[in-house]
Amino acid sequence: DAEGLLRIKEENQKHSRRAQRHQEKKEKIQKHNRKLGELVEKKTYDLKTQHEHLACLRRSHILELTSVIFPIEEVKTSMRDPADVSSESDNAMTSSTVSKLAEARRTTYLSGRWVCDDHNGDTSISITGPWITLPNNGDYSAYYNWVEEKKTTQGPDMEHNNPAHTISAALCYATQLVNTLSLILDVNLPKKLCNRRFCGENLSRHRFTRAVKKLNANILHLCFSQHVNLDLLHPLHTLRNLMYLVSPDTENLGR
Repeated sequence: DAEGLLRIKEENQKHSRRAQRHQEKKEKIQKHNRKLGELVEKKTYDLKTQHEHLACLRRSHILELTSVIFPIEEVKTSMRDPADVSSESDNAMTSSTVSKLAEARRTTYLSGRWVCDDHNGDTSISITGPWITLPNNGDYSAYYNWVEEKKTTQGPDMEHNNPAHTISAALCYATQLVNTLSLILDVNLPKKLCNRRFCGENLSRHRFTRAVKKLNANILHLCFSQHVNLDLLHPLHTLRNLMYLVSPDTENLGR
């Protein structure tokens, strides 16, 4: 028993010395991990700072681009609705009639169906100048109606103020701006759309509508990437969505 006890004591001493060596190794590993953690934290902070600096540069480039080359503004196209004035002067008009008139003014017949339009078409959005505008409600039927008329009417086009020319020019500038913004923001667009798609040859209704849908999809994708308030967006409002995207009030512009 005494010999067994002595042997067990020797083994315990060996285990104790080994445990001490393991403890020292553990402390060294923990010290190394702390150093790596501090280094990672510092690198993370530096990376975040660089991202913020890059976002500020992107934001400044975008604001300069949209203020000098592609200014986007809201243009009033009509005065106060006369129905509002008549409803105020007519005391006999019931509230139900007023509400029905208000609902009718917020509804637009677009591409064979009725759509809700809160802005009621009372404004247009201009790009690069007040003379190049798009309808606020996304109704671009004037373009393909003009193309269909051109097919039946021979001769040169002498209408310099034709709304179809304005629509094609505005969509062409919007496409160029969207492609430039994707390069500045380093965001890949879901739809491929070249800058010259809306200029040059006259597009048929199908091709024109398809190109407009691609442009609207790209604009919405950029808006989502910059965390634009979703309540402000509408899938048919091409330039209005673009105006919200490049607005100085957009907090996350450049992220």
